[in-house]
Amino acid sequence: MMSAGIVREPTRDETDRFERAILAIPEGRALNGIGTRGEKTLHAVLKSAWSPNPEHHEQKIGPFVADSFDGERVIEIQTRQFNTLRSKLDAFLPVVPVTILYPMASRKWLVWLDPLTGEATKRRLSPKRANPIEVVNELIKIRTFLSHPQLRITIVLVELEEQRWLSGWSDDKKKGSRRHERIPLTLDGVVELRQVSDYLGLLPPELPETFTSAVLAKQATISVRTAQTALRILEDLKLIQHIGKDGRHKKFTRCG
Repeated sequence: MMSAGIVREPTRDETDRFERAILAIPEGRALNGIGTRGEKTLHAVLKSAWSPNPEHHEQKIGPFVADSFDGERVIEIQTRQFNTLRSKLDAFLPVVPVTILYPMASRKWLVWLDPLTGEATKRRLSPKRANPIEVVNELIKIRTFLSHPQLRITIVLVELEEQRWLSGWSDDKKKGSRRHERIPLTLDGVVELRQVSDYLGLLPPELPETFTSAVLAKQATISVRTAQTALRILEDLKLIQHIGKDGRHKKFTRCG
């Protein structure tokens, strides 16, 4: 489920750049997962799509290397572990605007790989779909930066193929398996968090005037833990306020 109103359709220019970036993937790249600075295919495609000029890639700013810097803004592609961005944000944000690109799977096709032969199964569609509000599980790791006027978060909704090794601990080797690659297929949508007020758009539009984490979890179809994380971030940003309790649960309302 996606929050209505926050996801926009890609522009024709974004779609064209994304498609060109996919076509530019060298043959065999997806199999080997090897590229500039060891980056994975999804990372490389997003970098090329949002920063088409390769001369802007891997630019050093102070002690750090930015994924892209065109002289006016930094682009960092982060597929997980936002905590690793903290040092870069400390260095970059005082001097230059930063956009973090975060891919989420709008549709995901699973392919299983035999670790001995490399043989791949036919791909099947996963029932899981991207839900933009789940970005909070990464944003909480950089919560102190979210109100900075030079920081922008861009969620990129991508149909992709996920390749996993049959290396898990369960009888079918799938549970606990290791991911090999994520291959982007189409660009399905974009969510832009350009300013603090945009974060309210992560909430479901049908959310009542007052709500708890349990109510948010049900409305957004997310776990209560994710809902609690979302509310913590929104309260930090002074977009919602705590107004009491409903039983054991804190009750909130939107500010203003």
